[in-house]
Amino acid sequence: MSRPTRRDWLLGVSAWGAASAAGLRASPAAAFAEQGAFHARLLGVPGREVPEDARTAASRWAFELVERTSAPGRTLAEVVAVDGPELLQEPFVVWAGSEDPGQLGRTAQRRLAEYLSLGGLLVVDDRAPGNGAFRRGVQREMQRVWPDGSAVQLPSSHVLYKSYYLLERPYGRVEGPPSISAISKGRFAQVLFLEHDLLGALARQGDGWAHEVTPGGAAQRRMAVRFAVNIAMYVLCSDYKDDQVHAPFVMRRRMRG
Repeated sequence: MSRPTRRDWLLGVSAWGAASAAGLRASPAAAFAEQGAFHARLLGVPGREVPEDARTAASRWAFELVERTSAPGRTLAEVVAVDGPELLQEPFVVWAGSEDPGQLGRTAQRRLAEYLSLGGLLVVDDRAPGNGAFRRGVQREMQRVWPDGSAVQLPSSHVLYKSYYLLERPYGRVEGPPSISAISKGRFAQVLFLEHDLLGALARQGDGWAHEVTPGGAAQRRMAVRFAVNIAMYVLCSDYKDDQVHAPFVMRRRMRG
């Protein structure tokens, strides 16, 4: 059985994206195959446990997308092994942590390289951005996985900030830097390095939020949720919002905002 390419992953997405661009509300059930729904999977690496709050955040991520847009999402949290074949089944995964992840084995390196070569998107979410040990460790491993890729800062005009909501910067549990860096292939950013603990802003505990958001409180959390929705829409629709047909609409929104 052949493995999915990014084209295969997005076959169900294109119909919904086209309908949205035309101002129509497409039926998610008709437009998407099961693999076309957004699913915030968590990357599991040997020797590192995925905490429960990360699982609740992944579930909430899809929930917020479904509540705010006409896009479908799968709210069941799932951890996929970095060296397992299931990594290649869907185009989105989050590698989150608060300490150096350690060195990936050769099988894991090959699997992650194949995932990226197929067009998958990897979000690297630093849960403890104050010390940066996790981010630096992942960047080191990515040099082994993708030697030709180098992280560069995404401009504020990047489609990631306008794929659904119009945002000026990234958001999360902490304020973090006003921009993010990414490893891109052509126009598509495939590895996003976040220094804002996005999962921390989305994590749930019982009927409430699991963590405080600083320094902006509830307003900052709302923006973090919007940023998460934008990432989900970027996964589903790639860079269609960069098409020239959307320029007048985006400009009007910015003038009103």
